[in-house]
Amino acid sequence: MDVKKLTDRLSVGPQITPADVADLKSRGFRSIVVNRPDGEGGDQPAFSEIEVAAREQGLEARHIPVETGKVSDADVKAFATALEELPGPIYAHCRSGMRSATLWALSQAGHRPMADILARGKTAGFDLNGVARRIANGGRVPTDTGDAKYDVVIVGGGAAGIAVAASLKSRRSGLSIAIVEPAEVHYYQPGWTMVGAGIFTADETAKTMGALIPKGITWIKGAVAAFEPEKNAVVLEGCRVVTYDRLVVCPGLKLDWNAVEGLSETLGRNGVTSNYRYDLAPYTWELVQEMRGGTAVFTQPPMPIKCAGAPQKAMYLSADHWNSKGRLKDIDIHFANAGGVLFGVKDYVPALMEYVKKYDATLDFFHNLVAVDGSARKATFKVTKEGEEPTMREMAFDMLHVCPPQTAPDFIRVSPLADDAAGWVDVDQHTLRHKSFDNVWSLGDVMNAPNAKTAAAARKQAPTVAENIVADIKGGSAVAAYDGYGSCPLTVERGKIVLAEFGYGGALLPTFPKWILDGKKPTRLAWMLKAQMLPPIYWQGMLKGREWMAAPGLAPQDAPTERA
Repeated sequence: MDVKKLTDRLSVGPQITPADVADLKSRGFRSIVVNRPDGEGGDQPAFSEIEVAAREQGLEARHIPVETGKVSDADVKAFATALEELPGPIYAHCRSGMRSATLWALSQAGHRPMADILARGKTAGFDLNGVARRIANGGRVPTDTGDAKYDVVIVGGGAAGIAVAASLKSRRSGLSIAIVEPAEVHYYQPGWTMVGAGIFTADETAKTMGALIPKGITWIKGAVAAFEPEKNAVVLEGCRVVTYDRLVVCPGLKLDWNAVEGLSETLGRNGVTSNYRYDLAPYTWELVQEMRGGTAVFTQPPMPIKCAGAPQKAMYLSADHWNSKGRLKDIDIHFANAGGVLFGVKDYVPALMEYVKKYDATLDFFHNLVAVDGSARKATFKVTKEGEEPTMREMAFDMLHVCPPQTAPDFIRVSPLADDAAGWVDVDQHTLRHKSFDNVWSLGDVMNAPNAKTAAAARKQAPTVAENIVADIKGGSAVAAYDGYGSCPLTVERGKIVLAEFGYGGALLPTFPKWILDGKKPTRLAWMLKAQMLPPIYWQGMLKGREWMAAPGLAPQDAPTERA
């Protein structure tokens, strides 16, 4: 019997026979809900037969018949009542289990986040995206038909979203474009490493969203609940529906603080900090200044993460400060990395290792942070080395800088746009067009191209997407190709940076000739670029559609875009 668990209280599955009831009892079920009308199939037992068999086994049974594709609001209410009144665990079934799963999903609207409802259905083998709009409407059949319509809808008002909006507007000023974004503040996240080192202030990295969205582009201040790509629609929380001719998806990624046991409860105190949050980066600098001796631990989770160099940047800048104050000899520094290498592009490792040695830092590879006890100042790591059984290691700390695990946002992972592997938006890595839906593109941290997730990558991706959308509007094929470019200015000390620039496969893609700036060596010119030039390039260039040093490459016209 194919029983699919949705919650501890409810499982669903296909049609059962009276002979199956004893098996259900042996599995611990105490109630049965039948959602299939009598006589729907020739091999289907009547509800009365199931009810008799259930009574003989001491189980309760209830009949809530629902025709395929005709789940009424009254049906949902009856199912919700059954969930409350019947003893659990409950097994609900129809022909395949889909109607029962749908009834459950609609009954949970308003009680569980939509992403959780869709995710539980997906795990059980049921695609519930078809009722997403109804879930957003509290489980009731939507009656609102006044949907907004745009030529291009962009999901996400971060670096990627505003940049691609500006690039599109500069190419086709007549396009009606909307950005869907719930946040009121836009952050220059690459600056948070500098905040954590006392170089920038937090205020310098934040501006109001309204001040940055390009003129002529509509800001829809709301959160996406689900996608209906077959209907060219985006469903917002509260069941507002926005439709489009073309969709761009770039909401960033999710920092999963709760994936590390005890971490959320101790962030911002007990010596636990992170430059991955606007409000915590100043605490990093506070801890660095106060530390006179002890153990400082810097962590890096499994890939992918945004700006893969950021965890070690925090270590280098902290160590540089302690060195300048004569405290380094009294501080034991550990870099606990879930991976097995210091940096993914080997050409930059020699220069970085010189600083690891200079700061006498211990590299703890294959160490994945799984728990933090803030009050006891202890961090627990799962150590997984190839060919060995995993072990647990506890490490005491006086300062702990954490890079959290990172995933695609929940509403992306459960959507039809996601890949089957990790839930990222599934795109062709060169054209950034979706592999299954021709009028959908994605860029930034949320898509599954194998590039580094950095703002510099988004700066290069935005013109590529804009060019290809305009080409599509004209009826042509993709004209621009993204080469995987990403940049990671590794701040190895105050005043010097190793400027890592690379593309797909780790290919080096330097912006400047070697005689001007050798990215494989720490230079003051790279520091000036990071500290003085990149912020105005971001605010005044990238977010305004000025594509300085970001011209897209040409797509090969004899190579068709990959399609699923």
